[in-house]
Amino acid sequence: MAYVINDGCVSCGACAGECPVNAISEGDTQYVIDADVCLECGACADACPTGSISL
Repeated sequence: MAYVINDGCVSCGACAGECPVNAISEGDTQYVIDADVCLECGACADACPTGSISL
């Protein structure tokens, strides 16, 4: 199961820079994770200052 970004996202972009496979991109209202690319490493969740990323 890939990580997901919930509505608590403030679009700071901290997570995108930490993703080793560039699975995170800026969506219309917040950042999104491409489930087909996500390695489930957790780097994005560790980098998120609002705790908005989880499995």
